[in-house]
Amino acid sequence: MSMSANRPIIPVILSGGAGTRLWPLSRRARPKQMLDLTGGGSMLALTAKRVADAALFAAPIVVAGADQAEAIEAEMPDIGALILEPAPRNTAPAIALAALACDRSDVLLVLPSDHLIADDEGFAEGVRRGLPFAQDGWIVTFGMKAEKPETGYGYIERGEALADGVFAAARFVEKPDAAAAQAYVAGGRHDWNAGIFLMRAGTYIEALETHAPQIFAAVTTGAFAASPAQSIDYAVMEKAGKVAVVPARIGWSDIGSWEAVLDVSDKDGDGNFVAGPGLAIDARGCLIRSEGPLIAAIGVEDLIIVATQDAVLVVPKRQSQKVR
Repeated sequence: MSMSANRPIIPVILSGGAGTRLWPLSRRARPKQMLDLTGGGSMLALTAKRVADAALFAAPIVVAGADQAEAIEAEMPDIGALILEPAPRNTAPAIALAALACDRSDVLLVLPSDHLIADDEGFAEGVRRGLPFAQDGWIVTFGMKAEKPETGYGYIERGEALADGVFAAARFVEKPDAAAAQAYVAGGRHDWNAGIFLMRAGTYIEALETHAPQIFAAVTTGAFAASPAQSIDYAVMEKAGKVAVVPARIGWSDIGSWEAVLDVSDKDGDGNFVAGPGLAIDARGCLIRSEGPLIAAIGVEDLIIVATQDAVLVVPKRQSQKVR
C-alpha cells in the first residue's frame, strides 16, 4: 500500500458544463448543476453532500468556469479549493488541474457536479471497495447497471474479476446503436459509464504524460488554453493499462434530459409532475414546470412544458433529447 492508505480521499467535483439539454431553465449564466431539479437542493449541493463523510473524504476541490465562482461559493461554504479554468477544455485537462494541485500520492475521487445518486451509502461502499486498487496504481471507474438499452451513454465492458465486486475493465464503448445497446443489456457484462473515477493524482498525471502528451504539456507549463479539448475517456481511459470497474446499483441518473427529470421526480397518480404555478387536468405523463406564468395543461399526454420569465418550451417527452 502507498503512503496515502490512511489519508482521506480528495473529492474533485467538475462543474464546467452548462447543461443545455435542460433549456430554458438551464443557461450559461445558470448552469444545470446550480438548479434544484428534485426539490432536495441544487445538483451541486447534493454532490457535495455525497462526499461529506469526514471519515472517508477531505474537503472537496471544485474545478469550474470563472463565471461560476460566486455561485459555487454560495452553494458550497465548506469547499477545500476552487480551481477556475481559464477556458473550457473538457474533462481531461480539468482533472489535471486538480491532480497537479495535490500530492502525487493523494487519492482523488472525480465526479460530475450534475448527476443524481439515490443511494449515497451504496456509493460510499463502492468507493471503499475500489480504494485499495486506486492506492495500488489502478484507475478505478464506476459502472452503473444498464437498466435499459440506452443509446445516449457510453458503456464499460467488464473483464476478469479482480476482487469481490471489482473487475478489470475490458474496454470502453462509445454510445452504441440500438441493436448493440440491446445486446449489452441482455448480456449483462456492460455497465453505463457514469464519469466517476478513483485514482491517485500521480497515476493520472503519469497516464496523461504517456497517452495525452499535448494535454500534459499544456497543463504543466501553465498554457491551459492551448490544451486539446478532450474527455478523460478519450484521452486516458480508452488507452490506459490498469483500469478497473466497480459495478454499482445506486439509483444513478445524469439527468440528461427533461424526460430524465420526470423519471426521477415524485409524480402524481397520473404520472405528472408539476413544479411552480401549474395545473394538470385530465393529463398524463407530463412534466409542467413554471418560474413565471401559470401553465394549464388539459387533456394532453407525455409532454414536457417548461416556462421561465422569457421563454417557453413544449416538447413531446420522448423527443426531449433534441433540446440543445
